[in-house]
Amino acid sequence: MRKIIALLAISAVLTSCEKEIDIDYHQIEPLYVVEASVSDNSMQARISMTNDMDNNDTSSSISGASVTITGSDGSSETLPYVGDGTYKSIACGTPGVEYRIDIELDGHHFSATSTMQEMPELNEFHFIWQNILQQRYLMAELLFQDIPNEDNWYFVHLYKNDTGFRWSLKRDDVNPDGELQQLFSFGREDSDDKDMLREGDRLHLELRAIDQRTYDYLYSMQIMDNTGTNPIQNFTGGCLGYFSAYSEVTYDCIYHVADVEEREED
Repeated sequence: MRKIIALLAISAVLTSCEKEIDIDYHQIEPLYVVEASVSDNSMQARISMTNDMDNNDTSSSISGASVTITGSDGSSETLPYVGDGTYKSIACGTPGVEYRIDIELDGHHFSATSTMQEMPELNEFHFIWQNILQQRYLMAELLFQDIPNEDNWYFVHLYKNDTGFRWSLKRDDVNPDGELQQLFSFGREDSDDKDMLREGDRLHLELRAIDQRTYDYLYSMQIMDNTGTNPIQNFTGGCLGYFSAYSEVTYDCIYHVADVEEREED
């Protein structure tokens, strides 16, 4: 009884005491952010600007920039502005070509380079029940063929009902020139986890072959929560973001419980 009374007293203190806490954060000058790419169907760049924590203005898209992408094959493309901070051209990239993006904006010059990779080959994407410690977990298994006779890096992005769900990075150092695997977990069977797939959910998969510069940048983003550091610089000139030349294959499907395969515990 004494323990119960003591716990109630502590609970009353914790719930009745309120104190305003002032968070002292440092304001910094806004920085430009660039997300740019060259792919097998377009060239584009989106330019925006960071906001201070106490600035609720959401219109940070930037117009008025000069965006040019040149290739080691002598190609050159100036990207027209199409709205919402986006500059885009229907020009396509060519595997093996190194591309350079140059951005002139308000007296600033930002640049980055990336080499376009060969088209990856998707072998299979399916759903499995994986038995782990007498529990069944729903997973999606992606199998794809490594591009032979060269070092490769891959970016995989899975969307659920048109919303980004999971992304992952893969290198070919485990099984070079062979088949590579990427697993996505949705949770335990019969769980009410919001990540769990429901009958009729739509899934969209993007598999990109990227260069090492892009891989290194995205990997630094992936581990920044654990390291407490910012992503590595991908652009010169002091802006945030990255530039990636890649080839991409996509896959779309609808989830049906009846299609899930059984797999025994490893």
